[in-house]
Amino acid sequence: MLRQIFYKFNIKFLAMKKLIFPLFILLFALSCKPTQKTFSKTDKPTAANDTVRIANDSLEYEVIIVDPGFSTWLATTAQPRNYYSQSYLESKNRTYVTEWNNRVMQPRRYSPSMYDMTINYNFTTNYGYEVNYLIYNYFIYFQNKYNQKLAGYVPTR
Repeated sequence: MLRQIFYKFNIKFLAMKKLIFPLFILLFALSCKPTQKTFSKTDKPTAANDTVRIANDSLEYEVIIVDPGFSTWLATTAQPRNYYSQSYLESKNRTYVTEWNNRVMQPRRYSPSMYDMTINYNFTTNYGYEVNYLIYNYFIYFQNKYNQKLAGYVPTR
């Protein structure tokens, strides 16, 4: 009799074990599912330190650079401010902007996800040193990060 009770208990325990273990694994797997945040078209999932913004209301221009890692690269790798002259930066930016805009106009040849909008850079406007410095450094960062060559030699810093 005792053996029969033990046998029934053992069967129930094994059946429960077969049910609980997969249930436990399933619950564990569901709890480990990564959460995903959905963004509307107006939201931009960027960290505050990954956005560089320069604006001058008197000239009515605004430069916004949103690329993860650019701020860190600028602080750690780029040449310091005043390393280049403003005329050098303007000359380089003229070349880079022209090539960039040419690539935007050729979406079958160049990836539209990489070259998605033209840069409205007026070559006759004096944007000042800071704007030219940041635009130039973004072009260097972009070329090195995405293995692109906009024009001639690409410095690593």
